[in-house]
Amino acid sequence: MDMISQAISSLRVGRGTVRRFRQSGSWGMRYSGLTGSGFHVVLRGSGWLIAADAPPVALQPGDAVLITSGADHGLSHAPCALHDLSQVALSLDQPTSGPADFEFLCGAYRLDHGRVHPYLAVMPDLLVVSPDHERFPALRPVVSLLDDDASRAQTGTGVARTAILDLMLFHVLRQWMEDEGSKGLPAIPDPAITAVLRTIHNSPQTQWTASRLGETVGMSRVAFTRRFTSVVGKPPMTYLRDWRLGCAARLLRETDASLAAIARQIGYSTEFAFAGAFRREYGVSPGRFRQVNKAQHQQSGRR
Repeated sequence: MDMISQAISSLRVGRGTVRRFRQSGSWGMRYSGLTGSGFHVVLRGSGWLIAADAPPVALQPGDAVLITSGADHGLSHAPCALHDLSQVALSLDQPTSGPADFEFLCGAYRLDHGRVHPYLAVMPDLLVVSPDHERFPALRPVVSLLDDDASRAQTGTGVARTAILDLMLFHVLRQWMEDEGSKGLPAIPDPAITAVLRTIHNSPQTQWTASRLGETVGMSRVAFTRRFTSVVGKPPMTYLRDWRLGCAARLLRETDASLAAIARQIGYSTEFAFAGAFRREYGVSPGRFRQVNKAQHQQSGRR
């Protein structure tokens, strides 16, 4: 479960979206072009999950569909081919009088650059989980919180939404993995790169270089860089930078540690170097990022 927690945490902070959809009669929609991870949760009615290369799957109230790494897919009132569905319009549904035939939540972390974490990328593209509230009682209140968030007029992506998205992804993956047993434990198809990822995750504060990381698995710098980039989708030092800054964002959001302390904790020699890297990645200074998230958290607490 540690790698799954790290994989979820690696998704870009502040890019979370949640939408509520209501459909009646003959309906269908296709989701494509997502770079990131997301999910659907059925609130009311029955429908079908449509994939490009798999049979349609019936969905009932409570079912959750997890899209691990942005695979194209669709939802429909009846079985059909994916190419028969129209691309979804990502906008809030207009209020209607009375319930619709099919109502569901759609949530996602959208990444502007790069790929999802390798651990998510090697999992099945689409996972369907029927909730077991006796064994996993936390899932029901998380869905209620998501529904409440999606129903509000505000469309900001504050700390509360990020936390709820994290919880939703975690609990759905947790149940799926426990239901699947050993079959639900994917492995990055390269033990050496898996070991390096764990090293980076466990010790981001170490002054790593590509050569030093390669040495941990007995590889030269050139061979290691080529292999890591092939498996992960980005060079090792780029991955290290992204992981460090992701850790920094979480520390800014969740702790009162000073900027200097956070810089040391994630491997930056000075607060100035950390602040510059953070601003380039997130578009705001670390201090401003913390202020905005703190204000949003306080506002959520008053609702």
